[in-house]
Amino acid sequence: MEKYTFPGDFVWGSATASYQVEGAIREGGRGESIWDTFARKPGAVYAGENGDVACDHYHRYAEDIALMAEIGLKSYRFSIAWPRIIPDGTGKVNPEGIAFYRKLCEELRKYNIAACATLYHWDLPQPLEDAGGWADRSILSAFETYAKVCFQELGDMVDTWITINEPYCIAYHGYLRGFHAPGHRDTNKALAAVHHLNMAHGIAVREYRKLGLQAPIGITWNLVTPRPATASAADAKAVTYAMAFDTDVFTLPCLGRGYPELVTKDLQYSFPVKDGDFEAIAQPIDFIGINYYAESPVAADDSAPHKFTYKPSWHEVTAMGWPIVPGGLERQLIWLADLTKGAFGKAEIPIYITENGCAYNDEVSADGKVHDRKRIEYLQQHLAVCANVIQKGIPLKGYYVWSLLDNFEWSYGYTKRFGIIHVDYKTQKRTPKDSAYFLRDVIAGFAEW
Repeated sequence: MEKYTFPGDFVWGSATASYQVEGAIREGGRGESIWDTFARKPGAVYAGENGDVACDHYHRYAEDIALMAEIGLKSYRFSIAWPRIIPDGTGKVNPEGIAFYRKLCEELRKYNIAACATLYHWDLPQPLEDAGGWADRSILSAFETYAKVCFQELGDMVDTWITINEPYCIAYHGYLRGFHAPGHRDTNKALAAVHHLNMAHGIAVREYRKLGLQAPIGITWNLVTPRPATASAADAKAVTYAMAFDTDVFTLPCLGRGYPELVTKDLQYSFPVKDGDFEAIAQPIDFIGINYYAESPVAADDSAPHKFTYKPSWHEVTAMGWPIVPGGLERQLIWLADLTKGAFGKAEIPIYITENGCAYNDEVSADGKVHDRKRIEYLQQHLAVCANVIQKGIPLKGYYVWSLLDNFEWSYGYTKRFGIIHVDYKTQKRTPKDSAYFLRDVIAGFAEW
């Protein structure tokens, strides 16, 4: 048994996203989102399931926050639903939506739990998608207005801000591969979405600074940092192509380095860049969030669209089929710390793991408990990495488990359970899993396994 130590100011949190947990899609003045529309498209989501009710967090947030306090969590990462704040995406602001998030933050304060708010976690107002969505530049003025409203109305209650969650998934799953809302399969739209998401991030940070707010603000990326399938030079080159298309197009512009030439010259893809765009994107940020779940090997493949293909792995997998590779988290953290060293004139940029977790087919046992031993093992392996990289000097400042609750898992519907709290979707009964109690011990300082 090994004892793991974490700094006293290390942030322990859990994360959710609005469409995945809130429900109440027709209450409180909320408008229609692209996920409302997409979930009703035949075959888009498993069994035609949707987020209409989800975990009913909209009504049960006080109960959920009390459970966070029991676990000892110090921060709650939630996302603000754009359709609740500005139902049509532009135009009239909805005071009921603002009131909901203020109540949520007030409840968190009762327990001294910090509020970490994400501006955009995928639920775009449908009218904006009708106008072209993230593939159309007109979305930037709408996002700027939305961000300013959130900052002005909630800035006194939010302790940490995240601009965009996983632009990779928004652009590529939503506009290139089509299995997330809005369901497009169009390379040009996807590349335009990449650029406009980068722009939206920079614009939000710029407007935030203008308001003089002091809470930290950053972005969350799900970085693709694969390993080569073999020791060949060709597979090593394949890794660079994978990272260029899947990671560098997001990280490098935000760090003031523009788009990678492997994408713009070798792959001959173009982004709709206008004068001043790169300056707008590269706003100084206070931290970087990463969402890590798995790492995969890649091999060279000149017949593939981006000159690489993913290869099978020997690792045990979760219910998502994702290989469990804690070493990949260590490699990614070390790589990211090196990439960002000196950015924005800072010696180092703080890093937070804003999502990490796993799905398993959890059931309530006859004793009324959920014995999710596999999840505990997953968390043990990844938290050991966290403790070790901190000892190596990596500026890792916090960890948010995904997720607080079992919830709507996008195109998988309710078939994949990521929560440390079990949700009975018929009754909405919450049952903390054994993993919640394991995490409670870690937070309390009994981190040994």
